[in-house]
Amino acid sequence: MSENEKNEQLDQVDAAAKAKKDKSAKPAEKKPGIFQRIGKWFKEMRSELKKVQWPGAKSVGKNTLTVIICIVVVGVFIWVFDALATAVVDALLALFKG
Repeated sequence: MSENEKNEQLDQVDAAAKAKKDKSAKPAEKKPGIFQRIGKWFKEMRSELKKVQWPGAKSVGKNTLTVIICIVVVGVFIWVFDALATAVVDALLALFKG
């Protein structure tokens, strides 16, 4: 037998042994119960929320004011566009109504 064939046979034997070990190890692990998983989720969530850098009251007020101003500006643009579109459609209907 050549050197390569021997190495291939050894690799196959090693792979078979690893697969057998993996199969025998898995049944020992059990999935935690539903309440344990829920408890773990809440603990992890609390841990992540502690890492959050929360804004101060001044920053929240400033950002809220910015959002309100943007909403008003966009609302005015939509209102103006709607008024112009209505005027154009009314003019076209009056023109073709004859």
